[in-house]
Amino acid sequence: MSRIYRIGQIVPSSNTTMETEIPLMLLSRAAQFPEERFTFHSSRMRMKKVTKDELAAMDKDSDRCALELSDAQVDVLGYACLVAIMSMGKGYHRESEKRLHQVTVDNGNPAPVISSAGALVEGLHTMGAKKVSILTPYMKPLTQLVVDYIESEGIEVLDAVSLEIPDNLEVGRQNPLAPAEHIKRVNTANADAVVLSACVQMPSFQSVQQVENSLGLPVTTAAISTVYQMLKALGLERKVENAGSLLSGRF
Repeated sequence: MSRIYRIGQIVPSSNTTMETEIPLMLLSRAAQFPEERFTFHSSRMRMKKVTKDELAAMDKDSDRCALELSDAQVDVLGYACLVAIMSMGKGYHRESEKRLHQVTVDNGNPAPVISSAGALVEGLHTMGAKKVSILTPYMKPLTQLVVDYIESEGIEVLDAVSLEIPDNLEVGRQNPLAPAEHIKRVNTANADAVVLSACVQMPSFQSVQQVENSLGLPVTTAAISTVYQMLKALGLERKVENAGSLLSGRF
């Protein structure tokens, strides 16, 4: 018998990627896991420019979004903006996930909450990565906040390259194969793993397996890490074809 899993996502209003990459990964499991069915449901927080002030204002809307999605009785809820969480202070993903989960509990429809920020950190720990190199679309000050956040979680960032794209819609318009070229600017020597996109808005899925095969290193993204944690929360096998080491089925 098949079961339908309802996937909820809290997304920035200008995000155009997580509602494509998350379904792409989960629906690609159909051949291996024909008993699974997924539906996808979103609520949006207003944000156009990726600046610290807009991110902070946007985050205040996340409680409303969690409440709306819990009305749909989603099975898992993802907070789909990594830098919004990381710009709010070290360790904030734990506070955010706990608060948003309580919103769903208080509404009578409890659902686990996964933040892309927490998922990326946990994904790197799961793979045993102590040193990483990362690629981001952000302006350099925001990238530094991401670096500081990751390092506060016990993972050294050896190199970080910023593409410096301030407009969130423009980030979403990037070619998903472009990260395979951009990563050539990143120093990956001595890294245990590579974060090909430390941003859920920058399309990257189609580059991941190519870059992992080329570098001979585990490669992940914020979106892939989010899917891993969603599958874990749902009690499903953490496996997606061509999604890099984290979703290879080894972890």
